Amino acid sequence: MFETLLLNFLFLLFPVLIVVIFFENRANRYNQKLLVLMSAVTMVLCMFKPIKLDMGYIYDLRYIPFILVALFGGYKNVLLLYVVLNMTRFYVGGPGTLPSFLFSTAVLLLVPFLSKWFIKLSARRRISWATILAMLTMGVYLIVLALMKGTLDNQFWTLAVYALTTHAVVMSIIMILIEQIITNIKNRDRVLQSERLNVVSELAASVSHEMRNPLTVTSGFLQLLNKSKTITPEEKRYVEFSLLELNRAEKIISDYLSFAKPQSDNMVFSNMKEEAEYTMNIIMPFATTHKVEVHFSFSNTLNISYDKNQIQQGLINLYKNGIEAMKDKGGGLLTIHFSEKKQDILITIRDTGIGMTKEEISRLGKPYYSTKEEGTGLGMLMAYSAINKVKGNIEVESEKGKGTTFRITIPT
Repeated sequence: MFETLLLNFLFLLFPVLIVVIFFENRANRYNQKLLVLMSAVTMVLCMFKPIKLDMGYIYDLRYIPFILVALFGGYKNVLLLYVVLNMTRFYVGGPGTLPSFLFSTAVLLLVPFLSKWFIKLSARRRISWATILAMLTMGVYLIVLALMKGTLDNQFWTLAVYALTTHAVVMSIIMILIEQIITNIKNRDRVLQSERLNVVSELAASVSHEMRNPLTVTSGFLQLLNKSKTITPEEKRYVEFSLLELNRAEKIISDYLSFAKPQSDNMVFSNMKEEAEYTMNIIMPFATTHKVEVHFSFSNTLNISYDKNQIQQGLINLYKNGIEAMKDKGGGLLTIHFSEKKQDILITIRDTGIGMTKEEISRLGKPYYSTKEEGTGLGMLMAYSAINKVKGNIEVESEKGKGTTFRITIPT
């Protein structure tokens, strides 16, 4: 029995090892369907190498990949495993075929329902709940088996101990490995994002000042030319257009300069209340213009050191993006909440706008990427840069047509 369970466990490690070897460093490329397919193969292998009971039933670890795909992928992804599981079980045959079909159907209907709730949990809680669900699933299976068998012998109790213990241990190990892979991918993305922001900061510091000098000189000459009485009205209009474009170029350069290192005279040590209230007041006229209602709350007592100008500009950009996402819907609600959790400052910015796809979310904060046709991507890049400089992290949740939520975590 122990050797068979160990073989089943090695089958379960197969998809995890494939991901670690081939896909962990290419997270944006790896195919979700491939993972489901590998889980199906693992499940089939477990069913072909089961523990055979004297009463004609078989026992294996098939429900562990089934539960994992159900929790992480929902109904859409687990349906294939459900079909494969029952086709294989009918092929294997035996008196337990019909109970297996009924039991797998019950698991299919119940477990994927928890998927959205499960994904939002922290890593530790996901490991705990996945283990509990695996034990509950096997516990119900054993109860059904006991009711069908009637008389319980030593083989049944041995199976019960092995089944519950094995499902708990194996599910815990697999979940720990999965969570470690997820953590590695997130850490790699944070390092890449930090490197991008550092490159932009260095370029901004070295180039922006040099570009401002010729722009200032050109703007001065154009202003003098604009006052001349010898130019025609049409020529004067061209000069005014040129001045407007120079002012726009000046604004873009100022945005780039905000990526430079924090200025010592702007550094403060506080709980961010002043910046939160200031940015909220600044954005109110813009929100009113676009028929957006703003709900603001502040309940943070933790202090951190930061450049107030960069934080203010970063928050304003996030608020503005949220409002602009709602203008096409004729208005909406922008919720801004500052709070604390343990030793972290939490900032939640939620809108009821048009939402984003997973692909759009993955590209947020990258240079020159914007979801708006006229956007340059600098606003969001500035927001990510400001949070990055205080060692913070931004998580984004969004659904098309329903809105977007930015969750900012800043350690103290």
